[in-house]
Amino acid sequence: MSNGKTRYKFLFAGGGTGGHLFPAIAVAEQIKMMKPEAEILFVGTKNRIEGKTIPKLGYSFKSIWVKGFSRKFTLENLLFPLKLFVSAVQSLLINARFNPRVAIGSGGYVAGPAIWGASVLGAKIILLEQNSYPGITTRLLEKRADEIHISFEDSSKYLKKQKILLTTGNPVRRDLGTIDKVEALTGFGFSAEKKTLLILGGSLGAGSINKAAGNLVNKLSDEGLQVIWQTGKIYYEEYKHFNSKNIKVFDFIDDMNYAYSASDLILARAGATTIAEILVLGIPSILVPSPNVAENHQFYNAKSLSDERAAILIEDKEIDLRMYDEVTVTMNSNEKLTELKKNALLLAKPDAAKVIAKSAIKFAEVK
Repeated sequence: MSNGKTRYKFLFAGGGTGGHLFPAIAVAEQIKMMKPEAEILFVGTKNRIEGKTIPKLGYSFKSIWVKGFSRKFTLENLLFPLKLFVSAVQSLLINARFNPRVAIGSGGYVAGPAIWGASVLGAKIILLEQNSYPGITTRLLEKRADEIHISFEDSSKYLKKQKILLTTGNPVRRDLGTIDKVEALTGFGFSAEKKTLLILGGSLGAGSINKAAGNLVNKLSDEGLQVIWQTGKIYYEEYKHFNSKNIKVFDFIDDMNYAYSASDLILARAGATTIAEILVLGIPSILVPSPNVAENHQFYNAKSLSDERAAILIEDKEIDLRMYDEVTVTMNSNEKLTELKKNALLLAKPDAAKVIAKSAIKFAEVK
């Protein structure tokens, strides 16, 4: 697994969702740029997003058995203590073989045993916390950490080891960037004379956002707006009939740079990755937190931006009532769009991946 010749050996653990995985990938990319000789190993769960994504990117990958504890009673929950024990043993064995100098945990249940194992065997520990309200894995691993990089200032009040906290931001992928707006609009068959709304239902979809959009997109189109609408795979068949000159419906958008560049306003869930990207790009946004996530963290994410007037917050239960007014009033006010853009850019941390990578490399050199 390792030739043992380099001191630059980094173990990454995190996943379950893209929000936990992609920040880790962004940091790994930066480490590879700075230290091409670095050895990088990802630890995750075989049948979740990391198990499919990491091997395709060419990184080494090892899986452990752990799975999250369901909030509803299931028979699988009875296996949780056994899975945790087996995963801890697996993690110790993986760490003993790879012998990382630094282990970087980016959240999700899988990070718990893997980072614990690295800590027991003497690796320096860096934790990445993407959400405004820290996840349970970060809170449990906090006492073993040498550094914790947070995305929101608000996170600090929930963590105890204040001296190791750094408000670094949420790492975003290197290929994120705007392209020429006219070129992006042309790609969608849109006019540069009209404003464009981007609706993001996530890769799978957000039922309430899609339902509200289905009730309103024709009305928005009639009023001169153009709409790019990603429904998510499970909702696409239900809404694809809305495709028209001014409304483009997709199950999934492969190149988000085009969609971001074409849009004047985004309506989306308040996932940490989406927020990091729209802040770095300075795109005005309306955020509708999902009510179906751990510890209601999307609400706290959106509130952190809303409090700084860097986004508009609509609670999920209010979307039917408020979506039309918020979209049209904001789109019709260049002053409001400018304010949202300016405040988003003030909160952005475009160098987060580079800062964390430098820190990880420094730990590897001094250990």
